[in-house]
Amino acid sequence: MNAEHYRKLERMYAAAPVSQWYGTAISIADGAAEVRLPTRPDFHHAAHAVHGSVYFRVLDDAAFFAVNSRVGDVLVLTVSFTVHFARPVADGELRAVGRVLHGGGRLFLGESDLIDDRGQLLGHGSGVFTRSSIKLGYG
Repeated sequence: MNAEHYRKLERMYAAAPVSQWYGTAISIADGAAEVRLPTRPDFHHAAHAVHGSVYFRVLDDAAFFAVNSRVGDVLVLTVSFTVHFARPVADGELRAVGRVLHGGGRLFLGESDLIDDRGQLLGHGSGVFTRSSIKLGYG
């Protein structure tokens, strides 16, 4: 792939209403992606920490776009994704760093780590992704 493909994926991600609502930003390279998210109180559950669904969102996005960096003609789809929670966080910026573990053919393996702004591991995710039939039009 090439840098133009990565920038188009980044613009597609930024244009999605859900990305705008969460306030996430992404950077994509060959087989890698990083998603950044400033926490907000409306992400908190009753115990005043960021809800696990937010962890899932950024971990899946980072692994997903790391995989899609290697696929230039169609969108990939998440087949399955597992999240392991390491510690809670209530504030600061979250950073999910994704990478491709295996790719080629129809199925891909990707993983990501979620890190707080102090460098502590908050969670880890791993998933299986597949090529879809949805042509990559970049939004």
